Amino acid sequence: MGNKLVIGSSGQIGVELIEQLSKIHGPNNVIASDIKPRLKNKIKGVEYLTLDVLDKPKLLEVIKKYKIKEVYLLAALLSAVAEKNIQFAWDLNMQGLFNVLDLAKEKYINKIFWPSSIAVFGPTSPKLNTPQTTILEPTTVYGISKMAGERWCEYYFLKFGVDVRSLRYPGIISYKSPPGGGTTDYAVEIFHAAVNKGNYKCFIEKDITLPMIYMDDAIRATIELMNIDRKDLTINSSYNLSGMSFAPNEIANELKKHYPNFKMTYEKDFRNDIAVTWPSVIDDSLARKDWNWNHEYDLRKTTIEMLKGIS
Repeated sequence: MGNKLVIGSSGQIGVELIEQLSKIHGPNNVIASDIKPRLKNKIKGVEYLTLDVLDKPKLLEVIKKYKIKEVYLLAALLSAVAEKNIQFAWDLNMQGLFNVLDLAKEKYINKIFWPSSIAVFGPTSPKLNTPQTTILEPTTVYGISKMAGERWCEYYFLKFGVDVRSLRYPGIISYKSPPGGGTTDYAVEIFHAAVNKGNYKCFIEKDITLPMIYMDDAIRATIELMNIDRKDLTINSSYNLSGMSFAPNEIANELKKHYPNFKMTYEKDFRNDIAVTWPSVIDDSLARKDWNWNHEYDLRKTTIEMLKGIS
């Protein structure tokens, strides 16, 4: 069986993935790690290590010491942050992946989860029902690194038999940990603003529709993908994944049902330029076919859960 290592466990996804994995496999079988010296929302019984994924000798040492067989590689610089730190974003997003892929190739690891993103799509990709296989011409550092990463994941599977699995996450909405500098962060910030301030200034134009997913669905999709028999998977790069799609004005209208005086204003910044290059609606029919993926949260249900959680 072997233990599970989550790299980048203090981030938005990591905090909740650790929680779920420890519930399923027991906290003793999960190791949390991050470059930061502490773990937000520390989970009882889960050991926490300070680990830099770019330090391959240290990574190997951890994998041997804790008998790690499954790695969830979440450490990355996200879209908005990466645009301000190009070289480091490329180094972290790519070399981190290579370090883990190579250790799997050398048979130290049995299985890898590595997240991709809707950022792999660009202005030339179809906007509506964006198919699994289509033109990928991303225009951001993050998107370019994710597109390259997908190709390397498939290469390592086909050439070396490395079992690496991946999802193209849409914008992820959750209240337990803050978002990490992505273009879709407004979809988390707006809930906090509604509860705490009564108004929000949105950095994306009101009618730009983007694909989103509630965190519980994203974590469940990740775990389902990791549990399925490899021979049932038809995609060796990264699966399209979808939950719901909405624009800022739609989320504002939903919030007004709970907070009638909520006010939304719009002042677009560079993140708007990124958002307009991304799809509006994702076709994830292959995930639905290959492992019966089905999302549970729409905008109404997500809004209720977010407001409840923040309050």
